[in-house]
Amino acid sequence: MKIDNSAIKKILLIKFRGIGDVILSTVVLENLKRNFPNASIDYLTEKPSDQLLNLLDEITNVHLFSEKNLSGRLNLIRKIRKEKYDLIFDFYANPFTAQITFLSGAKYRAGFPYRGRKYAYNLFGPEERGKFHAADLHIEFLKNLGLTVTSSNLKLKIDDESDSFARQFFSASFSKNDFVIGISPSGGWKSKKCDPIKFAEIADASAQKYNAKILIVWGPGDENDTDDIIGTMKSNTIKAPVTNIIQMASLISQCKILIANDSGPMHISTAIGTPTLSLHGPTDPNLQGPYGSKNEWINKSDLHCIICNKLECPYNHECFLELDVDDVIAKVDNLIEKNNITL
Repeated sequence: MKIDNSAIKKILLIKFRGIGDVILSTVVLENLKRNFPNASIDYLTEKPSDQLLNLLDEITNVHLFSEKNLSGRLNLIRKIRKEKYDLIFDFYANPFTAQITFLSGAKYRAGFPYRGRKYAYNLFGPEERGKFHAADLHIEFLKNLGLTVTSSNLKLKIDDESDSFARQFFSASFSKNDFVIGISPSGGWKSKKCDPIKFAEIADASAQKYNAKILIVWGPGDENDTDDIIGTMKSNTIKAPVTNIIQMASLISQCKILIANDSGPMHISTAIGTPTLSLHGPTDPNLQGPYGSKNEWINKSDLHCIICNKLECPYNHECFLELDVDDVIAKVDNLIEKNNITL
């Protein structure tokens, strides 16, 4: 089935899960605007990703999936059907989003050809799993549909109020020429999170080698790890205040570099253009690492259980605890060199 581009007036993108997953899906936005210049684009997502999406110029409306009981799901299906979308991209493709897509009334329904869900779609993205980086998978999806792809940009926008908040915080906390490295201990799974003692070693080594100032950015569930890092460090560090997602993004945008786990803040950092180093254990950096050539990643590649994808480590978290700090600093050197960062 070939899409009649001129007939497309309303598009819906469906993407659930974490902030990082949603950010990676925004790689399609500039391409969709070029292919369908007269169409409005909406999103169906979950909190708190709506905060990021509502700021993007390419997006008209953001629908939230929040009521997970039967009546809430039925109401959402009715709401989407009333919107009369011409084209739906189901980038999540779980059983429920397949149902939404199938019952939407859209002429063009695109999704992944996964077992038990193919019935919902008449256009299909790639079948291969684990072949493409998560952002590139969305690009391949568009190519499968015969759409023109000219952009690989992730999209994230910071509003003026959040930008002012971050600038005022930096002005009060650092000197004008300070080399500020951000540290983010966030992570969606316990096994993805680098241990505080290792983060403290990395932060201390960075502070010593580059005369850097360290800022720890954190979100809900990260405060204990943040306090443990600060309590273990030998160097002085600054703990960011409580922020919402956009304010955190704005703080990261003011850093010269961010060192982070595979997490939402890591993908936020890449989307706003802050050179990013990600630390990986159970996840594959070739699939989930920081997107774009200006960034770097590291893992303990010689470990027998590396890229295990387990939510809980069955061993002793060697993927992080045995990570060589000198190797991490060498990656920071790479970031500085290839991004022409002035110390």
